[in-house]
Amino acid sequence: MSSRIGVVVMGAALLLYVVIAGWLAVMFLKVATPVSIGMAIALIVIAPIGAWALVRELAFGFAADRLGRALDAEGGMPEAPERVTPSGRLLRDDVDPFIARYSSAADAEPGDWRARYRLGVVQDAAGRRKDARASIREAIRLSRIRP
Repeated sequence: MSSRIGVVVMGAALLLYVVIAGWLAVMFLKVATPVSIGMAIALIVIAPIGAWALVRELAFGFAADRLGRALDAEGGMPEAPERVTPSGRLLRDDVDPFIARYSSAADAEPGDWRARYRLGVVQDAAGRRKDARASIREAIRLSRIRP
């Protein structure tokens, strides 16, 4: 529940930012000097880019959460390893075999979003965030093709 509160707070902060950036852009345009016009254009360009980035991340988060809940309800989440660090990460010695196991399962079934999602969860537990996001993004894409 706290992550949903964080999402609402970030959404509200972005909305406030867009409103203030728009107001500042209008104020800069009223000054009508070359520098103020440049600042206004920068504000007009940057605010929608920030909004687009937040909306994209929110869509990713909601879709990943939806798939995670579905997989957990089916009992298909990866089993937790016996040994982890105090922060919950995989031990360095266990990372490669654990990822290799789930990677081979995902490669064996390239159209299965469940296998790809499990791989993403394991990669995240190993600290490989970039790979985990790519795997979960692929799982989201596959789930839209074949649920």
